[in-house]
Amino acid sequence: MLTIDNVLEEYFHAWNEGFTTKNGDGIRAHMSKEFVGYWAHSGIKEPDPYFYDYDLNSVLKQMDDAEKSFETASVSERKEGEEVLVLGKETNVIGGIPFTAQCMFVWRNEENGWKLIREYIELEK
Repeated sequence: MLTIDNVLEEYFHAWNEGFTTKNGDGIRAHMSKEFVGYWAHSGIKEPDPYFYDYDLNSVLKQMDDAEKSFETASVSERKEGEEVLVLGKETNVIGGIPFTAQCMFVWRNEENGWKLIREYIELEK
């Protein structure tokens, strides 16, 4: 079984492939069908939710010359290792300009491997 570090590496590699191909299938393959994400920044009152079937391809088409990376701050196992909560900092470099966000990811071990069930992304700027 893959370690959570390997899972994160594959997930962010899928994002970078998606930026190149403008196809989100590789990213979505890492998501649980029960996935819910929340995106926020200091200028909005409450986070915007998005779900498993959100239009990833449209997001990718908006990003030219983009690359995503992640620095893990902490990893906590839950439910006897069946879930893992990961905190860290994501950096998206878009057109040479870095955009950083604090992130929380919840991964769950499902029948076909580790799947992202929830994420919360708080843009720093």
